[in-house]
Amino acid sequence: MTSDSSSSPSVPIRVGTAGWSYEDWNGIVYPEKPGRGFDQLGLMASLFDTNEINSTFYRIPDPRMTEGWARRVAHNPKFAFTAKLFRGFTHERKAGAAEEIEYARAIEPLASAGRLGCVLAQFPFSFRNSEENQDWLDGLLAKFHRLPMAVEFRHESWDDPAVLDLLSSRGAAFVNIDQPSLEGNLPGTSHVTATVAYFRFHGRNAPKWFGPDTSNIERYNYLYSDEELEPWIERLRQARKTLSEKGAADAAAKGVYAILNNHFRGQAVANALGIENRLTGRLFTAPESLRQTYAGVAAISHAPAAKQRKLF
Repeated sequence: MTSDSSSSPSVPIRVGTAGWSYEDWNGIVYPEKPGRGFDQLGLMASLFDTNEINSTFYRIPDPRMTEGWARRVAHNPKFAFTAKLFRGFTHERKAGAAEEIEYARAIEPLASAGRLGCVLAQFPFSFRNSEENQDWLDGLLAKFHRLPMAVEFRHESWDDPAVLDLLSSRGAAFVNIDQPSLEGNLPGTSHVTATVAYFRFHGRNAPKWFGPDTSNIERYNYLYSDEELEPWIERLRQARKTLSEKGAADAAAKGVYAILNNHFRGQAVANALGIENRLTGRLFTAPESLRQTYAGVAAISHAPAAKQRKLF
């Protein structure tokens, strides 16, 4: 799957999408009318080596559900999930000890199966760098010290050496993001502060990024060009080199994670395949509907053979 073997093969770069269950992917990524037994997550794990679970942000799942997710990716031995931390810890900031225990129990099946890359604590733009908020962050990382953590900030104030030191001391990854270049937004970075390096791509739909006249679909409605992604591909390679030099090799889930969050109409899938192709040179077997929608995908893939079409 996603393993650029030209150098440092023991430190993988895993490329994937933020989530896998979107209705607007039907007829593009997934069949308009999927056959019996079709598994969306199973298809994603056939194309990629990771997926960022975003449903855990909205509610803490039952451990039986996460155990099922691990089973559904069993056909890809390289696959490792990342999972968003429940919003009660990052946005509402009202979650307490009961939710800590509940979340840890929910994620444990993925960790036990060797399928957990890290947990993503994503903070909103309104969360600014201050002494008080650094203390909150440090306390949160202490509470979840048994889990591999990554932290995403949206505001530029967090691009601060003291913050990098804090994360490093807790073994947490700084999440490097691509987002519209607007006042106050965190710019592109290449920080590696843990044994996992994390990159998230949100698109650059600046007119719909802030304000009341937008939605999550519109905010993340963006298709990257190859030219826009090229500098980031070099950053991914450099992050792998840095991890290799640190000796942060393998163990099932360590490495570099590149997550595409520009999910509208499967644009994240198209861009993730493009990044993976640039890293590995690999050609893919992709759903014909995806190939017809995105010329870039058609150029780096072939249609499934007749006996495979029922899977797509």
